[in-house]
Amino acid sequence: MHPDRNRRHALQGLAALAIAPASAFAAPGGLPSATHDASSPEWERLAGKLFPGKTLQPGQGTVQLIAPLRAAYGASVPVKVVSKLPQKPELYVRRLFLVVDKNPSQLAAVLDLTTEVGQADFETRLRVDEYSHVRVVSELSDGTLHTDSRYVKTSGGCSAPPNRDSPHLIGKTLLKLAGDVRMDQPVAADVTVLHPNDTGFELNQQTVMFIPPHFVRSIRVSYAGRKVFDAELDFSVSENPTLRFHFVPHGKGELRADVTDTKEAQFFGTLAVG
Repeated sequence: MHPDRNRRHALQGLAALAIAPASAFAAPGGLPSATHDASSPEWERLAGKLFPGKTLQPGQGTVQLIAPLRAAYGASVPVKVVSKLPQKPELYVRRLFLVVDKNPSQLAAVLDLTTEVGQADFETRLRVDEYSHVRVVSELSDGTLHTDSRYVKTSGGCSAPPNRDSPHLIGKTLLKLAGDVRMDQPVAADVTVLHPNDTGFELNQQTVMFIPPHFVRSIRVSYAGRKVFDAELDFSVSENPTLRFHFVPHGKGELRADVTDTKEAQFFGTLAVG
């Protein structure tokens, strides 16, 4: 984060402390807190742009977001999306949106799904720059929107330096199974892309200039030539972006991930299944 922004946040925090009543601070040690289901000005603005005129139904009846209340490292906060309905042609999860309210880039990921996912559960790691709500919006095939959120206490996620020890490995795409293969049943798998996912908010300690953003923009996963899901990502996803997902094999085939980053570099990885 830029030093001027740090100073501005510090001054704003001191001003808020001076005028806020003691009851405004619910967390231990005087740190600000919020309920998991609360809104925020940032979310209200973004939701109005993403879903104009639409009603978002809160609660965990259709989708649930799991994330830690306190994360030790803001650059790698684990989140899990649990969908409460199977991917059936008559009704399925069509898109998932992952949002971090207070990040410089709030929309971390948009996942465009098919019924080939089988079960629309996903896991990944996100950068969280300051105390913030993390949200998921599940758009069903009938057009309804369902949302859940968690308040996460951590900071510094967008300015933390990534590991740069192996630049020659940038783009290497790895696929592995995370469960037993059962034909015509959802099978868990992981896709990982080795990539620094530079945010543009990290200072080069030698030049004292910001390192330009450079991150994975899209991951498209298919099985036996059929689309499973497409993921459009931003730098709010942690370095070496990883997605745990499901797919339904209907016989032997190749699991494939095609990757593009913001420099238009293209990579891919494959895994024989069955």
